[in-house]
Amino acid sequence: MDLQGVLEGLLFVVGDEGLTLNQICDSLSIDEEKAKELLLNLKSSYEDNSRGIRISFLGNAFKLTTKSEHKEFYQKLLLNEETNTLSDAAMETVAIIAYHQPITRVEIDNLRGVATSHIIRKLLAKGLIKEVGKSTMPGRPNLYGTTHEFLDYFGISSLNELPDLPKDEETTDDTELYQSIYKENIEN
Repeated sequence: MDLQGVLEGLLFVVGDEGLTLNQICDSLSIDEEKAKELLLNLKSSYEDNSRGIRISFLGNAFKLTTKSEHKEFYQKLLLNEETNTLSDAAMETVAIIAYHQPITRVEIDNLRGVATSHIIRKLLAKGLIKEVGKSTMPGRPNLYGTTHEFLDYFGISSLNELPDLPKDEETTDDTELYQSIYKENIEN
């Protein structure tokens, strides 16, 4: 198995959280020297001008990042009206952040039931959310919150103007369903 390819996939999956050297060693069941060798080889393959990403060491973690020399193209894409609308997944993610901030990516993933690292990167690039600190959870993941641009985008002056979340009434129905099934099984 090509561990360099696995490492690339791991860095992609974790997104902006990145991986520490220890996490790489644990995930690939290799020692530090082998991990450093894989990182250096992968990093050098990204240095080619035909590649649009690189490996950066930021905040004690290795991360896949875009090349700064391509910044004007990224900005052009993000400022384009056709690409500036939010997908349903992005709307759901930014709503979760707005209602539960500060919140980690893992907590967002758990609430949505799917990985959100790509969407979070897009929301960060659009300026709708920002890193507001570090969690006290193991690994000290980033905490996210909304920005003033978020308020502008949705035409509100403060988070107090967000509509109230609907009360979850399904719990009662599930309990009643469970109890009725339980009673049926006892009676039979």
